[in-house]
Amino acid sequence: MESPITITAFYTFTPIEESDLETKQEEIHAFGKQNNMRGLVLLATEGINGTVCGTPEVIAQWKELLEQHFGEMIFKDSKADELVFKRWFVKIRNEIVSLRQSDVHPNGEHKHLSPEEWDRVMEEEDVVVLDTRNAYETEVGVFEGAVDPELSNFQEFPEYLRTSPIPKDKKVLMYCTGGIRCEKALIEMEKHGYDNVYQLEGGILAYMAKFPNGKFKGECFVFDKRVSVDQDLKPSQRYATCPHCGNPGDQKIDCRLCGAEGTVCVHCTANDKAKETCCKDCAYRYKRAQVKIEAS
Repeated sequence: MESPITITAFYTFTPIEESDLETKQEEIHAFGKQNNMRGLVLLATEGINGTVCGTPEVIAQWKELLEQHFGEMIFKDSKADELVFKRWFVKIRNEIVSLRQSDVHPNGEHKHLSPEEWDRVMEEEDVVVLDTRNAYETEVGVFEGAVDPELSNFQEFPEYLRTSPIPKDKKVLMYCTGGIRCEKALIEMEKHGYDNVYQLEGGILAYMAKFPNGKFKGECFVFDKRVSVDQDLKPSQRYATCPHCGNPGDQKIDCRLCGAEGTVCVHCTANDKAKETCCKDCAYRYKRAQVKIEAS
């Protein structure tokens, strides 16, 4: 039986007149609202970026609508049994992915490798594989042998390059979740003297669609209630959102206060027993109880 909900991630860098942004925002928002869609779409003068969900029929119409407005683009699809976002937003921003470098202007076609080309190059050539995602994302899964810059957010990437140990004459394969961060990261690397850099077209999501259980190990973090998707692009059965920090967690616990089952991250429980709890309220009440015990 086919899953009732399709999730699709997409972006394209294409010039949009600032005077046209509100009109496009209104039309796109109205379509999603009328068709019970959920998700987040970002519009800027540099293009469009988003991840949305709805019924398969609606998502097919959605793709037609976007390509009428913005031209051909790659959609990365996955399935779920329920809507994976709570709300529907279409927002205007200064950037569709924020690097805060005013001289970085992707055209969406810069040194891409298809999943098939990427897999072959990893196998046959001497390369450095570089992850451009945040540290909480790389903890869930990475390409084998990848360099992890351990970023807290994408805006730290230019600073990482200033002291990067990667030799500038090496061939670098760069990847992220769906490809959009690499569009800007690749140009930033060229600014720092790296001339032989290629990005994975469509990111991890496109790769796993072609090569489940291939060279990407673990799961892929996603920014919705699924937390991550497994090698078959199905919602994770392993990870949940840690109630204390909001990052992905896979440590199963029985709440120290109420006894309910919960899932937290290893970092929160490492040095704080109060976070072996199912929610922030239980953590607070557990701490209060411990203070009273120690004072008695």
